[in-house]
Amino acid sequence: MAIRRLEHTGIMVKDIEASIHFYTNVLGLELQKTFIHTNEVIKLAFLKFKDSAHTDIELIEGYNDSLPKEGVVHHLAFTVDQLEEEIERFKRLNVEFIDEAPTTLPNGSKYIFFKGPDGEWLELFEPASE
Repeated sequence: MAIRRLEHTGIMVKDIEASIHFYTNVLGLELQKTFIHTNEVIKLAFLKFKDSAHTDIELIEGYNDSLPKEGVVHHLAFTVDQLEEEIERFKRLNVEFIDEAPTTLPNGSKYIFFKGPDGEWLELFEPASE
């Protein structure tokens, strides 16, 4: 199996700037980067803990403007080395994919969403080569 670690947790937010302020000033995370998703609607912000080398939290604005009081965690993401190989392995295991094909972000990272046994959203994430 090639899953290496938990990549990040995606959290849906209404106001990404207010959320960035909260997560950096109240919780002490550091902003890594922000950008607009390739769909040109969703805004993303990636934060990490000071001594961490990777993203821990992804803030997502614009995915769903009517956020529930509970369940704003959108997905858990798992880092993989070879996304395409893992997709093929998951297909052989009859895993249900949410996306038809992987998405490539502006920085070169790639991901695909799939469902867990209770319909929870999970993600395979291949970081961009740096």
